[in-house]
Amino acid sequence: MSRYLVTGCAGFIGSHVCEALLAEGDEVVGLDAFTGFYPRPVKERNLEAVRADPRFSLHERDACDGVEDVVAEVDGVFHLAGQPGVRDSWGAGFGAYLHANMLASERVFDAAARHGLRVVFASSSSIYGEAPGRPATERDRPHPISPYGVTKLACETLAHAYAAERGLDAVCLRYFSVYGPRQRPDMAFARLVAALLGGPPFPLLGSGAQVRDFTYVGDVVAATVLAMARARRGAVYNVGGGTPASLSQAMAICERLTGRRLAARRCGPAPGDPRRTCADTRRIRAGLGWQPRTPLAEGLRAQIAWQAQAAVPLAVV
Repeated sequence: MSRYLVTGCAGFIGSHVCEALLAEGDEVVGLDAFTGFYPRPVKERNLEAVRADPRFSLHERDACDGVEDVVAEVDGVFHLAGQPGVRDSWGAGFGAYLHANMLASERVFDAAARHGLRVVFASSSSIYGEAPGRPATERDRPHPISPYGVTKLACETLAHAYAAERGLDAVCLRYFSVYGPRQRPDMAFARLVAALLGGPPFPLLGSGAQVRDFTYVGDVVAATVLAMARARRGAVYNVGGGTPASLSQAMAICERLTGRRLAARRCGPAPGDPRRTCADTRRIRAGLGWQPRTPLAEGLRAQIAWQAQAAVPLAVV
């Protein structure tokens, strides 16, 4: 049995990682700042299952205020906390991304290096920018086109610097368009499903032709846990669903699954959103034995079922 720190433990992916670790028999120390990015009741609901387990403990804290004490008591760190989202990272909102992404990561990396612990860091496909016309490989030159993507790339670079000079054992996972139960209420599928379930019309950014390598949260969690156990020191891996689809295709699947017609309002394209993302996952398949297992329709069915029974606000316009 091991004991792990999960930052961002009350978030979409973090709460699922906590549950997976507990299911494997590990102890989990969770840390979350409960920022106002989306309603606190959503995060509280995410934690309901793990809070019932005596092997889970929670620290409500901003990682920027220091994590040395909790890092000293664990065997490894899953650093999933951060300020998400491309659209809000421009202009006046950028300071929050510097704080929650770069400064918080520096605190985590520094403490982990001091204690000789591995950090599995949640990076993003946003570091690539526009897809190069083929699946992006980890060897491609990053070219982020949003301030959010810039901060994620900077965090990866910071991890490499700590590895070179302080001996940090860090593994970076570049997540591609994660969806599924507990998806943040600001994200496209959460808004889409909410609209189909009687919420406000879905704000369609752009034409709907934009393509994403949608990745089910259960597959992302499996890759994340494997990275702690099996990844080589300093590795970087793409974590992608393997079957890119357009937003319009996903909308049609959701309409079919619910038997309802989607009400949408057209909006302009969001600055910093690439037209296409697609992951080359050969490295993680070979190195960790991981592969995505959840087809898009199956994953969307699970997300629709979860939102249909959720008793918290699930759409933010």
